[in-house]
Amino acid sequence: MKTTLNQSELLSELARANPHLTRRDLEKIVAVILEEIAAALEERARVELRGFGVFAVKWRRARAARNPRTGEQLLTRGSFVPFFKSGKVLREALNP
Repeated sequence: MKTTLNQSELLSELARANPHLTRRDLEKIVAVILEEIAAALEERARVELRGFGVFAVKWRRARAARNPRTGEQLLTRGSFVPFFKSGKVLREALNP
């Protein structure tokens, strides 16, 4: 069982499933989709792909952390982080 799927493998799978599209067109399609999701997240917008899931941005507050090498205690700054929540259809496909 394959544990990862990188972008070139995804493009190969899409090309196999859509022989009427060129690889260059598929590359552009995937790039545009990823760019649009990233742009929406930069604007703190929520991106919902029905059946698949929701991409969103959450605020991670400042907290105390520890440097694992030295044991020194540090205070991290708060930051925005990307967040993904799977949709019901995807969860049901993973857990039949």
